[in-house]
Amino acid sequence: MFTTHPDIGERALLRPAPPEAYDDYEVSVARTLEDLQQVVAIRSAVFLAEQDCPYDEEFDGNDLCATHFLLKRQGRPIGTLRVRWFADFAKLERIVLLPCDRGRPGLKVMLAHMFELVSRKGYRRMIGQIQARLWPVWSRTFKCELIPGRTPFWFSDYEYREIEISVPVHPNALTMTEDPYLIIRPEGAWDRPGVLDASVTRSNSKRSAA
Repeated sequence: MFTTHPDIGERALLRPAPPEAYDDYEVSVARTLEDLQQVVAIRSAVFLAEQDCPYDEEFDGNDLCATHFLLKRQGRPIGTLRVRWFADFAKLERIVLLPCDRGRPGLKVMLAHMFELVSRKGYRRMIGQIQARLWPVWSRTFKCELIPGRTPFWFSDYEYREIEISVPVHPNALTMTEDPYLIIRPEGAWDRPGVLDASVTRSNSKRSAA
């Protein structure tokens, strides 16, 4: 679970979530099989059940090479999105909320944390493929524009448009010169000691004993 406020990530939003929303919701990166099961459950409830998307189109072979974000309220999983990584851009995909939380600030909380992580990794732009009917919604949510010259396209029985999303500069963007222990910590938890940090003490003890 993210424990710091996404100050940089909020800059990508046109209007930030109310400060108290960060007390009502928690956002985390999916790290375990149980986390991924919750991601699948949310997407199945909306994309398969509500939107009648075929199973093999929704679960398209990219889930195990993506970073998934989980949104919870009072411990209940209610939203998710995923990000895939390319050379000089990231791709925002599969944004979804259960009906019980639509129109509430949870979406902005999740997006702010997502943008924070994307920015920390040094990315400055993202691409999104959105249902054309939702362009008015997304254009009022975060800083984005329709990509010029790109025509609409269709999949899973919906018309889609491509958008480019601006990502703010992070003052502590990760580089190849970071401390090696920082780089090997879990995704998004770079500022907290990880399990491999503890191995330093064990390794030093073994060298001293020798």
